[in-house]
Amino acid sequence: MVEAASDSVPTRLYVYNGGFLTQGRVRRILQLSGYDIRLGAPGEGDMVGVWGLSPTAPRGEAVAARRNAPILRVEDAFLRSVLPGRAGGGPGLGLHLDRSGVHFDPSTISDLERLCAEAPLDDTALLDRARGAMADLRRLHLSKYNAFDPDTPVPEPGYVLVIDQTKDDASVRASHAGRNNFLEMLFLAREENPGARIVVKSHPETTGGHRPGHLGPEDLSPGETLLTDPVSPWPLLEGAVAVYVLSSQLGFEAILAGHRPSVFGQPFYIGWGLTDDRNPLDRRQRRLTRAQLFAAAMMLYPRWYDPFRDRLCEIEDVIAILSAEARAWRDDHRGWVATGMRLWKRKPLQDFFGQTSGIRFVANPARAIAKAMSDDSRLMVWAGRTDAALEEAGAVRVEDGFLRSRGLGADLIPPLSLVLDDLGIYYDPTRESRLERLVEDSGALSDTARHRAERLIRRLTADGLSKYNLGGAALPSGLPAGKRILVPGQVEDDASIRLGTREIMTNRALLEATRAENPAAVILYKPHPDVEAGLRDGAVEDAESFADAVLNRTDAMAALAAVDAVWTMTSTMGFEALLRGKQVTCFGQPFYSGWGLTDDRCPVPRRTARPDLVTLAHAVLIDYPRYVDPVTRRPCPPEVAVDRLATGTIPKPGPANRLLAKTQGALAGHAWLWRRK
Repeated sequence: MVEAASDSVPTRLYVYNGGFLTQGRVRRILQLSGYDIRLGAPGEGDMVGVWGLSPTAPRGEAVAARRNAPILRVEDAFLRSVLPGRAGGGPGLGLHLDRSGVHFDPSTISDLERLCAEAPLDDTALLDRARGAMADLRRLHLSKYNAFDPDTPVPEPGYVLVIDQTKDDASVRASHAGRNNFLEMLFLAREENPGARIVVKSHPETTGGHRPGHLGPEDLSPGETLLTDPVSPWPLLEGAVAVYVLSSQLGFEAILAGHRPSVFGQPFYIGWGLTDDRNPLDRRQRRLTRAQLFAAAMMLYPRWYDPFRDRLCEIEDVIAILSAEARAWRDDHRGWVATGMRLWKRKPLQDFFGQTSGIRFVANPARAIAKAMSDDSRLMVWAGRTDAALEEAGAVRVEDGFLRSRGLGADLIPPLSLVLDDLGIYYDPTRESRLERLVEDSGALSDTARHRAERLIRRLTADGLSKYNLGGAALPSGLPAGKRILVPGQVEDDASIRLGTREIMTNRALLEATRAENPAAVILYKPHPDVEAGLRDGAVEDAESFADAVLNRTDAMAALAAVDAVWTMTSTMGFEALLRGKQVTCFGQPFYSGWGLTDDRCPVPRRTARPDLVTLAHAVLIDYPRYVDPVTRRPCPPEVAVDRLATGTIPKPGPANRLLAKTQGALAGHAWLWRRK
């Protein structure tokens, strides 16, 4: 639970482990939590900091005993990172700061145990948040470590799951257990489930060769499986009929997944009525619900950290951050071969998709296909440059997201969001896109996910944020009163118009149709910025014949605020209007039409779901795009991108970037790609 650093003098924390000094994230979380790391000998009122029960902990324990100083035991929180620390996982997103003991050591009563035993845990809002966070961990396939593809198959359902751990696991030692206990656990799983299939799940660090486990192929009987593949714990637990565990965190997740696991050690989650305890801890007598145990262990006990805003945060923030990081790893760990990408886009694309294994850019599509096949890499193409051969080869399409930047792509402003689509692309209604699939499947959002989307909508509308955030002139004074309709102009050769309109395919035709159906309305026409700049087609020379005012270079969000409705072909401004509670009429088939939220003059019959606006916004702004923080260049949640857009903390592209694009544009014969407005 977030606790701001106290305004009083920080507690001096004396440490004797170099990691406290070299690991900046650990130091920062401790600092924000009210601790001042020091070297030397503690005095009255000071504490000694040690890392759990690590091999270095006795140094600090000895000093604390001599100086009669209390000990703060520090450990990684239960949601750490994508990769384990030993595999290059980097700093974690939270710490346990325990003044009483260590959560996995039953010889002492830790702060976590005291929370479980004594905290009220009856606050309705807290428990609702706990249930929502539990649902989101499952939906997003998040665990302590997350270097797995959620689509990796698990064994056919109906097995008994036995969970192995690494040999030097501190929680195993704290339970006074070893290899014989794991063998006993495996034996009892067989005895108590005659005829059932046995699946032994190895620890992720065992698979990576970093540490050995307790169970191996030599311990299995015929027909039993040692599962070493990195898989999501959630489908693995869903397919199990029973779970046997010593002290692994997977036992805790088994509880969250609805199991009553048989537990042979004494981890923090036994003794609360949710487990079959084979080695009971008699002092734990309270009975908790799953939500109560989760609230104590995941919300009240840890100190979670937001590295983008440099502050302590809540579990919901960490889920969003870890989900962005895990999604990037899962998309990118095989590496990418990219084709159809302009030179100036390559640096932003590397920032988005190349941080795990890099992107190799191959201009020739046939060579790109061959390269991807030979390396078992994934293949990507800019959506507008795909062809039949690339589609046959399974190329994933890339396109700008819906919160793109503060400035146009034509001005070479790098994007804050991009989308990857393995089915189609959002602006092409002739085929299903991944966005369309997400909308169709998003009816089961948790309350937490819904609240997140609602907060995002409020932030976007309050700060006047949109796809390009260009700003612009104020609305002209003296606009007539009455029902006001905004008609946003578009680039007329835009793919969304070519693919998603039937009869109304030009800005002039759109204005004509809008006026014909609304003869008494006040019609405001806003030309597209690229058209105003002379970069693209779509100018309407006689727009004043149909519109009461032409809003040249006017702030788009100011225009939306001044109208009651938007009539459009396929403009993204239609979606931005929906977010602001405006009526929207569509003469084309944009991604936001066909769901019952717009007046559709060109229906999309296959779109049968009827999401509300919050559900649509969650799919469009959270689930579909990927975001990169322009400051840290790390994968981030959309809320971070919104913060950067709102505060203007976005680095400007340098002159080398523009020179590169200018050279490419000249060679390609498309000088409009680099001309300024």
